[in-house]
Amino acid sequence: MKKAVFLDRDGVINEVLTNRVKFVNKPKDLYFLPGVPEAIKKLNTIFNYVFVVTNQGGVGLGYMKEQQLIHIHEHMKEALRKKGAIVNDVVYCPHKPKSGCSCRKPNSKLIEDLAKKYEINLPSSYMVGDTDTDIIAGKKAGTKCVFLGKSDPLADAIFSDLAGAAEWIIQDSQSK
Repeated sequence: MKKAVFLDRDGVINEVLTNRVKFVNKPKDLYFLPGVPEAIKKLNTIFNYVFVVTNQGGVGLGYMKEQQLIHIHEHMKEALRKKGAIVNDVVYCPHKPKSGCSCRKPNSKLIEDLAKKYEINLPSSYMVGDTDTDIIAGKKAGTKCVFLGKSDPLADAIFSDLAGAAEWIIQDSQSK
C-alpha cells in the first residue's frame, strides 16, 4: 500500500483573509504561503502522493463557478510544478456550508475516496489543516493529523507552517 499527505488548501498552501486577498476566486488571487513549494517538494521525496482536499463553499454560494475553481487548481498545480513540487490530485466539496453533504469536511469522504482510488494506506498517511474540521476529517479517515496554528486537542502535532509540519511528518513517517 502507498502513503500520502493530504493538505487543506486555504491557510495551508495559500493566503486567505490577509491584506492581499480575502478569498481565492481567481488564479491571480492565489499567493503561496512562505515555504510551501519547498515543503511539498520535500514531501514528494518520501510520500507516493500529495493531495489537496478542500472545502470550497464559494461555488455553492455562487461566488464563483465550478469551472473557475478548476482553473484555480490547475494554476496552483502548475505554479507548484514549476518549483519542483507535485500535487497529484485536488478534490473539493463545492457545496454550501451546512448543506449536509457527505463530502464536506469534517466528513472524511474526500480523503477516503482518494485512498480508494490511489490505494493509500491511511494509517501511514497524514492530513494537514488549519481548522478543526480538517483534523476531524483526517481522524475519521484514520490518518495522523497535523494542525497549523496555535492548538488543536485532536492533532498529533502542531506547527505554525507547512515547512515545519513537513519536517515532522517526514521524521515521523520514517520512525516506523
